[in-house]
Amino acid sequence: MLVDAQSLLPWAEKGTPEAACRDQTPSTGCRLVWNVSHSNDFTQFYATWLDKPLGTVLSIVITFVVAMIVKNIAHRMITKVTVRMAEGTMSERVKERSRTVFEGSPALLNRRRAQRAQTLGSVLRSIASIVIMGTAVFSILGSLGLNLAPILASASVIGVAVGFGAQNIVKDFLAGMFMLLEDQYGVGDYIDVGSAKGTVEAVTLRVTRMRDVDGVVWYVPNGEIKKVGNESQNWGRAVLDIPVDIREDTEKVKEILQATADELAAASGWDDVILEEPSVWGVQALAGDALVIRVVLKTVPGKQGNVARELRERVKNAFDEAGVSVATPATT
Repeated sequence: MLVDAQSLLPWAEKGTPEAACRDQTPSTGCRLVWNVSHSNDFTQFYATWLDKPLGTVLSIVITFVVAMIVKNIAHRMITKVTVRMAEGTMSERVKERSRTVFEGSPALLNRRRAQRAQTLGSVLRSIASIVIMGTAVFSILGSLGLNLAPILASASVIGVAVGFGAQNIVKDFLAGMFMLLEDQYGVGDYIDVGSAKGTVEAVTLRVTRMRDVDGVVWYVPNGEIKKVGNESQNWGRAVLDIPVDIREDTEKVKEILQATADELAAASGWDDVILEEPSVWGVQALAGDALVIRVVLKTVPGKQGNVARELRERVKNAFDEAGVSVATPATT
């Protein structure tokens, strides 16, 4: 048997929605039930068993729907910004500056910018999803009447403990974030991180995956990378130290090397790879019975090895035709 609401609620007047609903500010649904039925017992039954559960379910549904909408909007905004970063055209001023840095290849800058934008977009979308859905989960738990204060306090203590135990992971994430923002290297670059050297196959916030010349795949935590040498960024340089017999005519050898390098730079398939006119720097060292002459060629990034191998073959043929002897430098 239901207790008389008037004896429990001294502020409510008998025969009012406030008394029937046992609430100083009854909900719209409870007021409607009272106005239709004018029954204290039925209205109290509705307020106890239907009104609050329905309100809780409705609150949960609204919170979840709003969270999904906000998440989709955030994802669309992040995607729009990153796509604009990846596909946006460069101004003339940026092109001119890029021409200085990338040696006439703003397309290379666009490709690297696209890779970086895609990676950052994926990371930002994941962070947005975690923040938005996490906030929604806590709001739903609050709607269910769960006291969140102990949970938040426990989470803080656990977070501190996990933070001490996961310092390396946090360091890897921070290093990966700054690496992406600073564009230190990207997928397809040939890099040297000290402990490993190879072509980058994948870059995440925590680890960099690279494959060396032997086909071995290396997984290097970003936090462990103290320094990195990138052979694929901006431009490359093929440097050849050609040892010849010390009795050879230096000027003659330099002329042969210059002519051979110029011929390579003008050859079909190589003219787009070699960016500048080759240069013979001269005698690099005197080593025993050898005279070492250095030749350098500026190339597009990552192609210096191919250029060096091709030039060595051409120099060998040119020396054979001119009767120049190749020497073996003395070792120390």
